[in-house]
Amino acid sequence: MPLTRRRMLQGTAALAFAALDRTAFAEDQPAVPIVFVHGDSDLAATWETQIWRFESNGYPRDRLFAISFTDPQARDDDTVPQANRSSTQDQIRELTGFIDGVKAQTGAPKVALVARSRGGYATREYVAANPASVVSAALGGTPNHGVFAIDAMLGSEYNGHGPFLQKLDAGDSEVTTGVPFLTLRSDGFDLYAQPDGAIVFGKPGMPLNVTADGPALKGANNVLLGEVDHRETALSPVAFAQIYKFITGREPERIAIAPEAAVVLNGRVTGVVDGTPTNRPVEGAKVEVHRVSAETGERQGAAALTKTTGADGVWGPVTVDPATPLEFVVAASGAPITHIYRSPLPRSFDKLDLRSAAPAKDDAGAAAVVRMDRPRGYFGLPRDIVLLDGKEPADVPHGVPDVWHTYLRLPAFEDRPIIGEFNEERIVARPWPAKDGHYTMLELTG
Repeated sequence: MPLTRRRMLQGTAALAFAALDRTAFAEDQPAVPIVFVHGDSDLAATWETQIWRFESNGYPRDRLFAISFTDPQARDDDTVPQANRSSTQDQIRELTGFIDGVKAQTGAPKVALVARSRGGYATREYVAANPASVVSAALGGTPNHGVFAIDAMLGSEYNGHGPFLQKLDAGDSEVTTGVPFLTLRSDGFDLYAQPDGAIVFGKPGMPLNVTADGPALKGANNVLLGEVDHRETALSPVAFAQIYKFITGREPERIAIAPEAAVVLNGRVTGVVDGTPTNRPVEGAKVEVHRVSAETGERQGAAALTKTTGADGVWGPVTVDPATPLEFVVAASGAPITHIYRSPLPRSFDKLDLRSAAPAKDDAGAAAVVRMDRPRGYFGLPRDIVLLDGKEPADVPHGVPDVWHTYLRLPAFEDRPIIGEFNEERIVARPWPAKDGHYTMLELTG
């Protein structure tokens, strides 16, 4: 469905209310702390670029916070315990504790909340229970009326017919009185707001009883962004512009990220347990950080950092410059030695968590595996330009963007540069031999 001029104007008009509690943003008062809440299977690091954009517009770094839920993946049935997965009660408990910590650290009586996808559920629950602690809440791509609304799998928190969402969406207004809400949604490109079961269940023709309007809430300011994908509803530049204006009451002065002269990076090594991503720290992981050539991917000089993690999983800090590409090497027990190549990182960030690769079944027999990831969005063809080793990947489907990994599997090992390109971002990596337990990843920033 095309984004018409009339619908764009409706979205713009919805923001015009902007008569928020402006006292929270007065120049003579501290900026309201902002808490960023990630989605299913994710981590705080997904907010990297949005936090940098806030900082680039003068928002104080010490007022920007992002939670990493211990077990970020939802249970199949919210009422049935499942190893290394969380219930909705787990989520609200962790978020409440995190916000309590932010308020204690900053001395602020209220916070603003920015959530993506599943994170919007805990955010809505927190606001309902603690309205006096929240200035405003912005939700990007949250499936507020379900990923599906059917009479099976009623225990899933993603079922609009299930008890969790039925309770959350009850009433004439679906938002908490007195707290301004913003929702951001896609115009048909969100894989979790589709009327047909082709993508979610692999069953074309199966009615899911949801639409692209599913993330909208009665009583909220509902903004349609256009043909952004599920993650881009919260993590894209266009989403940032809406979120920033909603929280501050003014337009951002810049969208581009302003580089710092010296960049300090830190984070934790976290693990995938029995195929499930977690944000639990990994002890005893060896981490190296190397500066690499932007043209060849080869290491330049000695390692910038070599460290073995302790019980807290922390691997840094390391100081780098904002113009040099990096290679992060993570060697953790039970996982391949993972080489993560990154474009130059323009600003400091202390939540740069690293996860070892979890090999896929199709990786077996390959002499080298190179995977390109886009954590802050999906690959969409023909919407995007996606090239890996000079070719458009065959494993990226056309139409609604629904994958954020793409693979190159070399049948024979070749020690040469491998180039990954996504629109205007370019990463040059080196393949590493699978027979020696190595795995190469290119992680896009944009």
